[in-house]
Amino acid sequence: MKLLSIILFLFITSAYAQMSSQLQTLSKEFFEWRAITQPASLDDIPRLERPDGWTADCSSKTIANYRKKYIEFRSRLKDIPKTGWSRSDSVDFLLLHSAIERVNWELNILNLPETHPEFYFYQAVGSIFELIVIHSPMDEYRAKNILIRLKAIPSIIKCAKENLTSPVQSFADIAIDMLDGMDKNVTASFEALKKDFPKYFSNKIDKDVQNACDALNNYRAWLISGRDKMETKFNVGRKDYDYFLRNIAFVPYSPEEMLEIGKAEWNRSVAFDTFEKLKNKNIPPAKLFSSSEEQIKQEEIDEEAIRKFLEEKDIMSVPGWVKHYWNKKIPDYVAPLAMMGVTDDLTFENRLDENGISYIQEPSPDLSFFKLAIAHDPRPIIVHEGIPGHYFQLVRSWKNPDPVRRHYFDSNSNEGIGFYVEEMLLQFGLYDDRPHTRESIYSFMRLRALRVDVDINLALGNYSIQQGADYLEKTVPMDKPTALAESRFFASTPGQAITYQIGKSQILDLIADAKIQQGDKFNLKDYHDYMMINGNVPIALQRWEYLGLRDEIEKMWPR
Repeated sequence: MKLLSIILFLFITSAYAQMSSQLQTLSKEFFEWRAITQPASLDDIPRLERPDGWTADCSSKTIANYRKKYIEFRSRLKDIPKTGWSRSDSVDFLLLHSAIERVNWELNILNLPETHPEFYFYQAVGSIFELIVIHSPMDEYRAKNILIRLKAIPSIIKCAKENLTSPVQSFADIAIDMLDGMDKNVTASFEALKKDFPKYFSNKIDKDVQNACDALNNYRAWLISGRDKMETKFNVGRKDYDYFLRNIAFVPYSPEEMLEIGKAEWNRSVAFDTFEKLKNKNIPPAKLFSSSEEQIKQEEIDEEAIRKFLEEKDIMSVPGWVKHYWNKKIPDYVAPLAMMGVTDDLTFENRLDENGISYIQEPSPDLSFFKLAIAHDPRPIIVHEGIPGHYFQLVRSWKNPDPVRRHYFDSNSNEGIGFYVEEMLLQFGLYDDRPHTRESIYSFMRLRALRVDVDINLALGNYSIQQGADYLEKTVPMDKPTALAESRFFASTPGQAITYQIGKSQILDLIADAKIQQGDKFNLKDYHDYMMINGNVPIALQRWEYLGLRDEIEKMWPR
């Protein structure tokens, strides 16, 4: 009898392992496919290591094949037997479900290839930016791939003109604005590459640069000439927005519930900002750094201090193998293309032996919102983008033994963690030695709360893009051009701007539930360590796995 029990146990264990193996096999195939097909974007979190020789293939035939491949992956995932799985297996299944449905979101719901003119600009120039922003020493391999992507720009623009059968006017405006002067920016970037790396870049590339610039200028003129005939409806609507929340972001709230969360957080941030400014009214204003060199030196001191602070306060573990997140002065070949995304290099799964890098400009009162804040004190962005924010969370996640969790991403968890650690460390007293930095944190909170309102109302069609811009300009407040740029971006990427506030709110809810459930046995450091290793996992799924609570899952998929 005992032998039979052992045999039965081994049979069941083998069956479960086979089920999990089927899931991991499909996951491996999907994420390898995704490394080829995932579009380039302005977001620094989902940057990928592409195969050698990769360029964005935007032909109509290829896009049609991508749509067929989505159906195939969805069908294969559905057919995997699901009985007997552990909770972690079920989480992995839902992660792969989300990743596959994101393909549907991009191709069939947002319909990027047919309606988004800016999509092709990102594939053309954004894909080059992804390579030049890497801070590792330039080598022949990377230089070759930069040149391959440069040569591909005319063909990408040709595909744009063929595929954009229903372009949206507002999204064309984004491309038109970004393409204005882009020929000069691309030329300046490659002139600097020729100067800094003459071994890999020479005057032989001038023709390719000119061809790329001509294609970009021609694309801008083409968009301007057809703009008045383009579609004016831009919003996805409630049905598709709900689909995104439930199937991709795994957010268990309705749009109305999220608006209430955003409103409550807006009220709290405004009140706390008022308190902080009154408390600090007699403290002299913080001074700008005198130079980028001074800022870089202070950032290194502060980054080391934050690591020690996290350990000494028992907030979370900082493994010794985790490298540093340091500032560098922005190179001449990166600066002309800095508008293409966040100028940082968060490394990747195969580069964990390298430091994360954030490129900075010279300190100036004319810098943009976030850059001006770190020109006074580097710590708010060290915390959000570096340690314990994006860089730290990503390198911890890339060490996760589960491949699904290494390769999956969603901004709601990634940006939620980045925003959460800002205020968490404020509450622990990290910024008490420089009180005006606390004001910066509250100003960040104000902006992130407002983004919820604008994202949702744009997606549901309650705001025009101009109304969203007017609201931001008046309420943040911020300058008119920046407000318009934000509103356009939120309209073109529905569901992204809510991620900071909603992800953070979900983390706070999870911690409160954990404390109530576990009482004195709850250990914040243990949860933070789990959160960072599983930082790519949506918070609702973390909550289910960590606490065994299914109520949020049931909200999204009732039995």
